[in-house]
Order: sequence, then C-alpha cells, then structure tokens
Amino acid sequence: MAHSNQSHWIPLADLMTGLMMVFMLLTAAFMLRVEQTTTLVVKEYEATKSNLHLALQKEFAKDLKQWNAELLGDMTIRFNDPTVLFATGSAELRPSFKKMLAEFFPRYINLLTSSKYKAAVKEIRIEGHTSSFWSGNTDAKIAYFHNMELSQARTRSALEFLLSQPKVAKHQDWLIAHVTANGLSSSRPLNPEQHSLKAQLANQRVEFRIVTNASDRMDQIAKQLQKQ
Repeated sequence: MAHSNQSHWIPLADLMTGLMMVFMLLTAAFMLRVEQTTTLVVKEYEATKSNLHLALQKEFAKDLKQWNAELLGDMTIRFNDPTVLFATGSAELRPSFKKMLAEFFPRYINLLTSSKYKAAVKEIRIEGHTSSFWSGNTDAKIAYFHNMELSQARTRSALEFLLSQPKVAKHQDWLIAHVTANGLSSSRPLNPEQHSLKAQLANQRVEFRIVTNASDRMDQIAKQLQKQ
C-alpha cells in the first residue's frame, strides 16, 4: 500500500514542478517584454528630446542673444532680463517683452505642432519666477505669498497676450488644451546659496518648459501588457 501511495505522489510532484517552471518562464518572458518596451520608449524619448532641442536651437539661434534668452538642455527657453519683462511689482507686460513674445511664440508653436513633434508634447508650461524679496516686508513667508500672487498674475497676463496673437489663432483649441500658466514665486531660485542683489535679480525670469508624454506612454504600455 505504501508503495502505491508513493507511485501516485511522484507524478503529482512532477506535475507541480512542471507548472512552476512554466509559470517562471511566463514571468521571465513578461518581464523581458516590459524591459524591452520600456527601453524602446526611453530611446524614443531621448531621440525626440535631442531632435527637438536641435530644432529649437536652429529656429532661435539668431534671436536668443538679442532677447537675453537662453535654451537649456531640457528644452526650456528662459527669458532672463527682468527690466525687459515686467515693471517691479506689476503683472503688466512691458512693450519690449510683448514684442519679443510676438516674435517668439508663433514660431515656437508652429514647431511644436508640426507632425514631427505634436504627438510627443503633453504640456507647455509658462513659468513665472521671482526673487524672494518683497518691498516693505522682511517676513520670508509673507514675501513668498506676495510673490506667488504676483508670479501667477504675470504668467496669466503672458498667456492671455500669447493666445490673442493672430498668428496662433488656428491652433487655439490645441493651445487651450496644452498651454498652462504657472506662477512659482521664489520656490526655484537659480542659485539657492546666493542671496546677493545680483542673484535675486537673476531669479526674476520667465520660462517656457516642454513636458513630453513619455511617462504616459510607459503607463499605457504597462496597462496593455497586464491585460495580455
């Protein structure tokens, strides 16, 4: 009887071992596919980022210096001169800044909405940054919130002006869906350790930052793989 029980147990053990091996192979295949897909998305993102950076550089190379602007490695375009952008404590765009934006924005949008890059753009963030100072206030927290209100008003004014430009009217629906105004006060200083007047002036800037949909694509692919 003992011999009979043992003869039944051995095939069952073999079956369980076989099922475990199949499960491990399926898991390994799934993980390999996820890794390959993730690598592909990352490579596509890096290629898009590199190509778009070169395209922005080519488009604005002759203008950035006269605008006192710069193109950063993450595709952000930064307008640096606070004396050109807004009057102190005001959200009204100076005429010189309006002229810059009227030259810059239509070309910028035509490039980003081209067939080569449009699908990769998730958001265009207009970011307003200020110094940590506020006239008449020495309390850092109070100054921060005053500057937050000011930076938000400034980016909203910039957005309103940009969307009113006739040259981008054909992209109105896309712009409403993709362009946002973000006032960040003094939360992202360029040199956190420096508090000189020169450093504080450098913190007063406007940036156009591109957010791609690479992370969304990875999430979408992961969900598709889980259903398979």
